[in-house]
Formats: sequence, structure tokens, C-alpha cells
Amino acid sequence: MKNLFEYFFFLLAALIVRVLGLKISRRLSIIIAVIFYYIIPIRKKVTVKNLHLAFPDYSEKRIKQIAFGSYKSFAITLIEMLYIPFMNRIEIENAVYCDEIELVKKTYERGSGLVLLSGHFGNWEYIALSVSTQINVPFHVVVKSQRNPYVDSYLNKGRTKWINKVVPLGVSIRKIYSELKSKNIVAMVADQRGPEDGMRVSFFNIPSSIYTGPAQLAVKTNAPILYGLAIRQPDYSYKALISEIDTANLPEDEELRVMEVSQRHMKFLESAIRRHPEQW
Repeated sequence: MKNLFEYFFFLLAALIVRVLGLKISRRLSIIIAVIFYYIIPIRKKVTVKNLHLAFPDYSEKRIKQIAFGSYKSFAITLIEMLYIPFMNRIEIENAVYCDEIELVKKTYERGSGLVLLSGHFGNWEYIALSVSTQINVPFHVVVKSQRNPYVDSYLNKGRTKWINKVVPLGVSIRKIYSELKSKNIVAMVADQRGPEDGMRVSFFNIPSSIYTGPAQLAVKTNAPILYGLAIRQPDYSYKALISEIDTANLPEDEELRVMEVSQRHMKFLESAIRRHPEQW
């Protein structure tokens, strides 16, 4: 019953976004940010604390500006996610401008499969949808299932509306390996926190536990890795930042290889966050 109750309000929000349109709805993001940052603060203390750790030289005023900006950024992303089912293919293709589209094509055409990583930055849903439709090659998107199965189904319908396919996180790892061995593109968000006793790499000069799945996939299959982020512009358009993660000169030991690849892709994400901290 709780799930249905939540889903009712979720659909109501989606209906409001559809009626108002994306342009007007995005402007409502500041209201959502005010509610969940000031009035009913959710994880505010944790957010501010983490920003102090990442940017120790920033003033309290600057930290709070970034924190509020990140709440607003997430609100915009949520609104855009709600609107995805109402978009057409041309709209999603044009949602992200990608200078590096040829890099994606050529890396895929090597015929070794491709691991495409992203982070919870800008709009991570847009980059998978837009780039796949631009090159007309499906991405097999690894996603964590939502607690609410109705919301989960709504989001997955958007993710698979055009050519992408969903691979639930937690399915047999053989399924993901098989996609790479079949020379397909596997896409996933790679900035999830790992177990406390798991592998750690430096992230903002702090030893941080990370999810090693993406690096393990690349090391075991020798598939190339691209890291892509959709960076929001002032006019709410997006510009892709895509780069290949160097996998040359890795240690012989497999665990150390996984650690080094993980460190390299986290360094790329950190660099983007330093330039646009409010979008993370």
C-alpha cells in the first residue's frame, strides 16, 4: 500500500511536469531545493560535511552555496527524468551536445566491447539515452533497482524507450561479461560507495571505499573504458565530456590492476567535480 501511495504522488509530479512542459518545470527546481535544503532538510549535514572534506580551503559561505546548488541540480535532474517518457527521439538525441561522438564510435568499432562509465553528475540518465541514439547502438545499462517497484518500472520504461536495454545490478555477473564478450556497450554509474572494508582509492585526497565492478570488468575482458558526463549549461542544455581511461602500464597483479584503473577513472570524475561542484 505504501508503494502505491508513493507511486501516486510520483505520477502526479510527472503529470505536472508534462502539463507545464520541461522549460517551466525546470524553473521550479529552486522551490524543490528550498524545501529539501531549508524547510525539510534531507542529508544536508552530510552534504555540507562532505563538501568541507573535498574543498577544505573554501569558506563556509562558498560551501553552502555549492550545497544548495547541488540540491537544485538534483531537482532539475529529477524533473528531467520524470519528463523522459514524454520526449521523442529527436529531442533526446539533441538533449546532449557531444563533441566526442566519433571517439565513442571508433572505440566501439574496435570490436572489444566497451565499458562506458558515468557518475551522479549533471544528468547521468540523459547521457546514456542521448549518446546511444546518436550512434544508433544500444547501451546495456546496469541499474540498481528502486525500493518501490512501481517507480522502478516507470524509470526503466524511460531508459528503454528507444534502443537501450536495462541490466539490473545484482544479476549474475556472467550476464554483464557476456554482453562485453558479445562486443556490446555496457554502461553504468561508477561513483557508488563501496563496502567499508573494500578497496580504497584517493578521492579528493581522501582514501575512499569504491565500487570496483567497472574496473574488474575492464581488467578481465580487456574492454576499453570511456568516462562520460553530461555537463549542464546555463540554458539547461547539456554538453558531453567524454574521455578514454588509460589502461596502459598497469601492474601485473590483478588486484593492483583493478585498483589502478579505479583510481584513474575516479581521478577523471574528481577533475570534473572541481570545475562544476554544484552538479555532483
